[in-house]
Amino acid sequence: MNEPFLPFTRPSFDEETLAGVLDVFRSGWITSGPRVAELEAALVSRLGHDRRVLCFAHATGALEESLRTIGVGPGDEVIVPAMTFAASANVVLRVGATPVFVDVDLASRNLTPAAVAAAVTPRTRAVMPVHFAGLPVALEALQAVARRHHLVVVEDAAHAIGARYRGREIGSFGDLVCFSFHANKNMTTIEGAAISLPAGRVDWADRLERLRFHGLRKADDGSYDVELAAGKHNLSDVAARVGLGQLKRLDAFNRRRRELAGYYFARLESNPWGLVLPEWGDEGHAWHMLTVLVPFETLGFGRRELQERMRSHGIGTGMHYPALPPLTLYRALCDWHPGRFPNAERIGRETVTLPLFPAMTEGDVDRVCRALGQILGGGGA
Repeated sequence: MNEPFLPFTRPSFDEETLAGVLDVFRSGWITSGPRVAELEAALVSRLGHDRRVLCFAHATGALEESLRTIGVGPGDEVIVPAMTFAASANVVLRVGATPVFVDVDLASRNLTPAAVAAAVTPRTRAVMPVHFAGLPVALEALQAVARRHHLVVVEDAAHAIGARYRGREIGSFGDLVCFSFHANKNMTTIEGAAISLPAGRVDWADRLERLRFHGLRKADDGSYDVELAAGKHNLSDVAARVGLGQLKRLDAFNRRRRELAGYYFARLESNPWGLVLPEWGDEGHAWHMLTVLVPFETLGFGRRELQERMRSHGIGTGMHYPALPPLTLYRALCDWHPGRFPNAERIGRETVTLPLFPAMTEGDVDRVCRALGQILGGGGA
């Protein structure tokens, strides 16, 4: 095999960003400081000056502290999709509340407002939708459900930086919107996150400030008081400098992701192997990932074998995500039995994530599709 290994994702860094990181090291100030403030300001400039943005060390912490900020705790319920990363349910458990799972749509992979409305009980305090793979959920209808039941919408926008819903950028509106800047996201700070919230919610912002750094409130003379038994979620200036370089290129990154997704659709949409592609969406889709459903039961082999055979072709793949309710920690929470969340369970059984990142070429997409065709029995794709 002469071609280099093609991972399912890879971050891209330019020389200006690398030089900027070196400048941060030379400055002697590498933890939270002026670069974090600069990144927060840049995100406010992008999302709108009626927003407040706070950077966090990771999106899991951002989601967890968002729930604490709105008062979610023991005895409360939070509605989450049944197919998502484990953090969605874990943060609910960590604040002492109960995650209530709802099934997702098979095409969009997102929860639906109708499913949320059916799951609301007197104990429900919040709903936490995931904009899966960068495709925004039906926010207008979801927010209507939330208003009707006096719920807060905590958006898990880990996949959705730069995504748009009906022309409005995700994070430019809404209650609490949590972005991830993990290494595999559309823009990265290596590890990191940000919360966007209305600038008028000074109470939320103040509490989030305390929750992200030991519960401290500092005075001008350097002294401080401790108001909460909080953890530590602050972003470093080194990470923020990476994020500033990435943010400048985010729109170009997302345009390229959409182009690459289009190449995949052109080659796979009418495939003969029974692959089910995700919903295409409109121009607001951020295309964080491209996942396909593979009918393993009819093919006679499983996902692990497919991934191993793709790797033998020099191609990496991922798996995003298993259904959560069948997993050990969550089974008893929802009295799970096979078929209770049919779409989420099918996605969990069949999903495979194909390579998609801005540095890829159309030739790389051809290579992935050819390998799939050979493995699935139809020759070239």
